[in-house]
Amino acid sequence: MSSNKYKQFLRKDTGNKAWSDACGCYLDWTKYQFGYYTPINIFWRGDVIEQKKITLTGKTTLKIGEETNLKAVVATMAPGETDYGTPVDITARPAPETTWTSHSKNIVSLVGSSGKIKGVSKGSSKVTVVWVKDGYELTATINVTVGDGPVPCKPGQPGCGEEPPPTGVSCTTPAPGRTIPGKYMDPVATASIKADRRGSEQFDVLQGIPTSESLYGNVLARNYLFQNKFVNMTGKCTFTVNVEKTWTLTWDPGKTTTGPDGKPITVPDPQTAEETVTQTHTIERPYSFWVIDNLEVYKIDKATLRNYALPGGEISLSPEGYQEPQFKAEQTGKYYPPPAPGTVTAPGASKNGGKTKPSPDNEDLKSFAEKEVKKVQVTNDSLLFNNQKIMDGTKVEETGPSPGSIPAPTQIEQNVLYSPNHMISSDKVNRANTTSAGTIYYGLLPGNINGGGNQEFSIHGINTVTVHTPVVNYSSVTDDQAHNQKTKPNPNRAAFIMDRPFTVRIPTSGQHTNYPGYGNRDYAKYVRTKQVYFPFDVYSGDKTTFYPKDTWISIPVNQTDTEFFLPVWVDEGDYTVYFRTIAENAPADFTTQSNANLDLSHHVATDMEQVEVIGRLYDFRVTDIADYNWETVFRTEKGGAAPRGVSYWVGQKDIDGGPRGNSLPYTFPIAPGKHPHTGYKNVAVKTGYHFKFDLKTKGNMFGSKDGISITPSFYFVNKDGSGRQPVDLYYHSGSRHFIRIGSAQDTEKRYVILNERLRNVPQSELTDTAAFLYRHGAAGPGGQTGQDFARNYINKISKTKTWVGRFDWMLLPSGVRTLLGPKTGLPSSVDAGRANAAVQRWYGEYSIPSEVYVVKKGTDLATYGRGKRLDEKSDIFLKKGYIVVNFNIVTIQNGRLDSPHLQYIHAPLMNQWKLEGFASRYTNPYGSTFSLMDGDTVFYHADLSSKGDFSSQVPH
Repeated sequence: MSSNKYKQFLRKDTGNKAWSDACGCYLDWTKYQFGYYTPINIFWRGDVIEQKKITLTGKTTLKIGEETNLKAVVATMAPGETDYGTPVDITARPAPETTWTSHSKNIVSLVGSSGKIKGVSKGSSKVTVVWVKDGYELTATINVTVGDGPVPCKPGQPGCGEEPPPTGVSCTTPAPGRTIPGKYMDPVATASIKADRRGSEQFDVLQGIPTSESLYGNVLARNYLFQNKFVNMTGKCTFTVNVEKTWTLTWDPGKTTTGPDGKPITVPDPQTAEETVTQTHTIERPYSFWVIDNLEVYKIDKATLRNYALPGGEISLSPEGYQEPQFKAEQTGKYYPPPAPGTVTAPGASKNGGKTKPSPDNEDLKSFAEKEVKKVQVTNDSLLFNNQKIMDGTKVEETGPSPGSIPAPTQIEQNVLYSPNHMISSDKVNRANTTSAGTIYYGLLPGNINGGGNQEFSIHGINTVTVHTPVVNYSSVTDDQAHNQKTKPNPNRAAFIMDRPFTVRIPTSGQHTNYPGYGNRDYAKYVRTKQVYFPFDVYSGDKTTFYPKDTWISIPVNQTDTEFFLPVWVDEGDYTVYFRTIAENAPADFTTQSNANLDLSHHVATDMEQVEVIGRLYDFRVTDIADYNWETVFRTEKGGAAPRGVSYWVGQKDIDGGPRGNSLPYTFPIAPGKHPHTGYKNVAVKTGYHFKFDLKTKGNMFGSKDGISITPSFYFVNKDGSGRQPVDLYYHSGSRHFIRIGSAQDTEKRYVILNERLRNVPQSELTDTAAFLYRHGAAGPGGQTGQDFARNYINKISKTKTWVGRFDWMLLPSGVRTLLGPKTGLPSSVDAGRANAAVQRWYGEYSIPSEVYVVKKGTDLATYGRGKRLDEKSDIFLKKGYIVVNFNIVTIQNGRLDSPHLQYIHAPLMNQWKLEGFASRYTNPYGSTFSLMDGDTVFYHADLSSKGDFSSQVPH
């Protein structure tokens, strides 16, 4: 066959259509059948388990001088069987296979080496047999008691304590006749091993019961066992009796005498004589009495039940509330012949013989002997059983009364052999249909007659037990939608937000299989531990414990919710969080099943949650305004560069909505009434002046193509707060007039210098940014040291202009970004440079042209100009009010301008601008109320320009 491996061995035309049960139709025509040889190796391993037991039986009560034979047998439970086979007698096997020992030879001695023992003196001794063969060593022991008195004998045996019969009497030895056997040696034992409590079992052990739950064992059997043999002993006594009878004999032979006449005459001559007749007769008197040839009565000693689920694999049940059988047997069986009557005198008689002497009659005088010989008296053995007379030992004539029968045993009450509260150990792994076995032991009661020994019986048909410790895992995580700034949130993943807490929930309750006691419930009792696994670093909720990524973290079993904290250096992206609940009986090589270990081969329930780690966009603020009216708001003196440390923020709340600590009026928008100094309550910002700002991000925003996109939009509002409307802004550039911001003609470029005099970027941010850039190859191949690069970056690179956009859009690139993530107190496994790069600050500035012309949005200025003269003073331009600059801010990752990552304002799930406390209305010092829009940042005067200060700092 090896040469044909994988070769085709069958190809034939079938000519048949195949029938399909699925469709109830014939399939398409089966044109050919093919067959190929496919080699396969099968390896099989099995464990053959064999069990043996030894049993020692025999008489356990002896008299001094009495001998008896003990019997030892070995039974085998073959592999795959649930009961032992036919026992094998090993009593007389030679040593060292079978060895007999008496523990007290002065009380019970061994006679030879084949199990025969002899009572030596009063007391008790253990007799032990040890069988050694084929790797087995089995031991059995019984206790033998030796009592006072001579060796008992059976009635009828020669010299068995019989008194000699009276003189003239001879009796036959009693001979056994009819027997009455009695036997009830079947315990009719049944047993069950079930879940506590009996009668209201929580679990069906056939289907499953967990560890740490308890079992009860219950055995029902007959309350005693017995066997007996009653023998009718018969015989007869023979009496030799002499019977005397005295006869008075008379006759008259006459005599011749001389009569008066002298003649001879015959005259009466009466004669009398007494004659005693003696007859010897043999008289028989039968007798019959009953003796106990064998009597064995057994009480319940205990029962044992064996099953994998039981503690140690076995429990012992001792009788409780059990009444042993009571009996008293006396060997009083005997016959008592009456004394011989001696010589019996029959009544005399007379007999006349006429003329001759008669002889006594030849009569039989036996009747007189019979009359004088009394019946033999007898006594049975006596037996009283549970106060019921079974055999009557009263002395009677001739025939002892027939014995009755020992009453049949009855079933014990259910509490006699009942043992609850056997806990299934938590180290027992799940196992289905574990087999059960049992043995009930009966002890031979004292007072037995002629044999018997303790008995044991196997209990069959005991139910199996399935150990199945249930655990469930229906875990979940919080979805931090309230802080999810993604432009397109993933509805299939929970949001984990950087530098924020999140909660995992691992309940111990839920739906398991619908067996009794299982179902939808809490399974904490059976849980060894429950764990969560994050493929990223986390802290405990209080930030005191750090857990490196890819660590199974144990959660207290009774703690449903656990808070963790997401470090800022974790990479943004999609992850899977894993959960597992481990049963208390799980082995080291456990296997798992999703949600619940419905299959008992598994000991761990698992779950998983899809999550997304998401960064933040926050802390937008204005740090300086070039307008002279606002100079001292931000700087310590006019013309100086030293900052006061004052900033205008979106609102009075921080990144997560908590108090930021800034007071009014330092909130957006910067508008009339927001100037903190006296006399400036009507001041907004003049057109042409720029304002400096910065904002922060967290997450993977440290790449060279990452940036912040800001889209300005413009509104006009009257000075009393009314009439807000979207507008277009126009400006002049050289010879080009009325260029609409955002049009194709709007080509004015905007630049930002990062390390600029009035920006006051902290030196530490510049140093950390330089170090990051150096590590990521910004120094180039020139062999420049890190210190040299940092110096060059701070003194030169950071002071060069960076193009950030135009009037209608800005894109803050990596050139105006610094890094300010954590650098100290980091776990040893965390890359400090990566952690520092995880938080970014972006610097920018913005202004509108100094000479700006405001029209209602969508106004066609060219059409207007064709009908009317168009100049700076045309009435189409809006003047008496304010220009509101509104920012829409988003993040851009990896240059994907068409797919903004995070939104400051317009995320579908949250609005960071509102979270930071932006007010939707404000009232200026003159009592005018302004309705605001998210993103409103700065109010410019529509009718005041920086040109009026002769120091405009922006192109116009």
